[in-house]
Amino acid sequence: MPGENLSRDEARERAALLSVDGYEVSLDVRSATGEPEGDGPRTFRSVTTIRFRCNEPGASSFADLIAPSVTALSLNGRDLDPSEVFDGSRIALEDLAADNELVVDAQCAYSRTGEGLHRFVDPEDGEVYLYTQYEPADSRRVFANFEQPDLKAPFRFEVRAPEEWTVWSNGAGERIEEGREALPQKGGGGRRAGGVWRFAETKPISTYITCVVAGPYHYVTDSYERVLEDGTRLEIPLGALCRKGLAPHFDADDVFLVTKQGLDFFHDHFDFPYPFGKYDQAFVPEYNLGAMENPGLVTFREEFIFRGKVTRASYEGRANVILHEMAHMWFGDLVTMEWWDDLWLKESFADFMGTFGNVGATRFKDAWITFANRRKAWAYRADQLPSTHPITADIRDLEDAKLNFDGITYAKGASVLKQLVAYVGQDAFLEGARRYFKRHAYGNTRLGDLLSVLEETSGRDMGAWARSWLQTAGVNSLTPQVLLSEAGTVDELAVVQEAAAVLNQPTPSAGHPELRPHRVAVGLYRRTGDGALERYARAEVDVDGPRTVVAELAGAEAPELVLVNDDDLTYCKTRFDETSLATLRDHLGTLTDPLARALCWSALWNMTRDALLPARDFIGLVLRFAGRESDIGVVQMLHAWANSALTHYAAPDWRRAGGRLLGEGALRQLRDAAPGSEQQLAWARFFAAVASDEAELGLLRGLLEGTEKIDGLDVDQELRWAFLEPLAAHGEADESVLAAELARDDTASGKRHQVRCLAARPSAAVKAQAWARVVESDALSNALVEATIAGFAQPSQRELIAPYAEKYFAAIERVWAERSIQIGMDVVRGLFPSLRDSQDTLDATDVWLSAHEGAAPALRRLVLEARDDLARALRGQACDAAAGR
Repeated sequence: MPGENLSRDEARERAALLSVDGYEVSLDVRSATGEPEGDGPRTFRSVTTIRFRCNEPGASSFADLIAPSVTALSLNGRDLDPSEVFDGSRIALEDLAADNELVVDAQCAYSRTGEGLHRFVDPEDGEVYLYTQYEPADSRRVFANFEQPDLKAPFRFEVRAPEEWTVWSNGAGERIEEGREALPQKGGGGRRAGGVWRFAETKPISTYITCVVAGPYHYVTDSYERVLEDGTRLEIPLGALCRKGLAPHFDADDVFLVTKQGLDFFHDHFDFPYPFGKYDQAFVPEYNLGAMENPGLVTFREEFIFRGKVTRASYEGRANVILHEMAHMWFGDLVTMEWWDDLWLKESFADFMGTFGNVGATRFKDAWITFANRRKAWAYRADQLPSTHPITADIRDLEDAKLNFDGITYAKGASVLKQLVAYVGQDAFLEGARRYFKRHAYGNTRLGDLLSVLEETSGRDMGAWARSWLQTAGVNSLTPQVLLSEAGTVDELAVVQEAAAVLNQPTPSAGHPELRPHRVAVGLYRRTGDGALERYARAEVDVDGPRTVVAELAGAEAPELVLVNDDDLTYCKTRFDETSLATLRDHLGTLTDPLARALCWSALWNMTRDALLPARDFIGLVLRFAGRESDIGVVQMLHAWANSALTHYAAPDWRRAGGRLLGEGALRQLRDAAPGSEQQLAWARFFAAVASDEAELGLLRGLLEGTEKIDGLDVDQELRWAFLEPLAAHGEADESVLAAELARDDTASGKRHQVRCLAARPSAAVKAQAWARVVESDALSNALVEATIAGFAQPSQRELIAPYAEKYFAAIERVWAERSIQIGMDVVRGLFPSLRDSQDTLDATDVWLSAHEGAAPALRRLVLEARDDLARALRGQACDAAAGR
């Protein structure tokens, strides 16, 4: 629809004109069960009353609604003709009064893409489950509203649902007396029996964080209590819910433990009581995101409920997400950015606070290692793409906003906040946050609002810091330079800062390099008598400009390893001098500090991606030293990087040999790992991911059939699917085998696994069918689209899927126009022909970009990003090939 992509200018104009006093939203979702009526989309009834003011009586504006039809409309008691004022995404509002009441009675469509009100049918028992997901602008698919974050208002929700269901929303709810009709009868909706749920009015919040969850969910309760400093007692009802089929696996006690620890932590540091009453957490099916911070009703992807054995890293990751969403109750929900330009005001803070809280409040005291190794890798990749942008971004419209939920807004922003804490001090940072909450509670802010309180608390001029860190793009590299004296001590140690221009920038100015001020720790390491590589000297210094001398380290003994950004205080790519790199090649596994090891691994991976370290060398380091790694999250990250190095950065003529080395190494580590340990589980999964020859595949088959055994390895259902995918991809598990496995695991999770494995089979007919189901049809749900795409492109099937490169470029503009933005993103990203890694594919991408300069900017951005990844892969392959000569 022409008006669906709301622009920033339109939002500003509307916010200047209107103020919203409140919403009353009544939904009838009894149609979610039973057979649909008619041939169109399955719909539900939505009746919305909006009370709002206009400061220019007589002016015109619009409300937002994406719905198949509108039954009735009235503005200030005057009936409007829907055919005249509703275009499918906007309701025209003419001749507004000073005080207005808009009533909209609509038929809205259930979603199968995870956007709006998503409807899921559990294949295990046929039960129907509903939940909403709106960010950044999909609440208009459920009720009429003013869909922008700065038009906050209180909400009252009322939901009529099937009799046996429970319904949740942001506020506390109750089922009202039977026989009372919840919805007005105009337009129907009163034929089915049902229960009516009414919810307490919310505080003023933005439309995108309202929420409804409904269905026969399994629900567990607990409570949190705290005595505040003024002596008042704070009591927060806690709840956790999931599908009934997942209830046997639901460890709600651990969810509640982390929740209570987080609430204690944030109350200790924020000095602003949790403001939204209850705290429910819903784990829902087919979720597009990790989680969403709806106040009082946080939603998570149900994969955070573990059906099989997982490593400690998975529990740490879940705890991090729980705390990330909890931080949003203050950063984002209580105080909200005015427009999506300042999305970082909530996401960067929540990402930082998730790890800060994990370390400070939970059993996961090493969470900063995971942050350095995993989250920052996401940021470094995003910040070197042609689409890189400042943390404070230029968001022209909602399509831009959707794509900016990226590694820069989240992980780079969080990394920069960690640097900010080092820059101003933790006490000043937290006091700034406390003043920010109190000053702007239930309001909206811009960058300057935060900087002003930080200037107050720190006494520092935040303008220059913000210009360098928040308003410029790109990542710096820091390299040590060591000059030794004749006596073998450090004569001078300097840190060299560089900022390479980002290639293929969409605008010329966007690629300008920026040198930034960095507060860093520089560590010097040497081997001890027992061979351990340990730090013996450390200095903190402000790096500013192209070269900074670290005077404090002059006279120190000559180091074998210099680690710039020791302790991970800043955001940068760490480089090594020749001596340090040689030391890591031989002794990385003896580095005693786990954070230092993680930082070295991250630096080596960045060097591989930058074509400075051959892929075969990185794989060799993983094979030599990953087995000694104590942090299981780092081990699993190394597995992912090694597999990526082989798939994308290794020279094509070395891939087979590299794959054999990885398979042999993974199997050796699997057999050597302690029986039943998480290391054994991690190596088992990695072995399955790289298995390729007949013996390796035969072992996987034997483990599935019980004819082979590895002591302590429990091949549970999730591990069975992990073993089946490589077997399917290599033609060793056909449709009947996969059907039998689905019969064994006839669940929603099992169905997703089966679909992925089916699409992985090495057959032209299979690939054609998978392509058609994703690209030519919209019959699959978002979760099954994701599973099909994941199975389609297998590294061992490059020639088989080569013909789809041309089809991809012919289809993507149509897909983008016809499908939802979420599905469009999945298709454009997931089906880009990255495995046809040749100059021909690069040229074909450039031809498409040249011929489609007028295509949607968000679509062009996705193609530019994929092109950049491919170009980087080709440079890496050239580097690796040169090493093999």
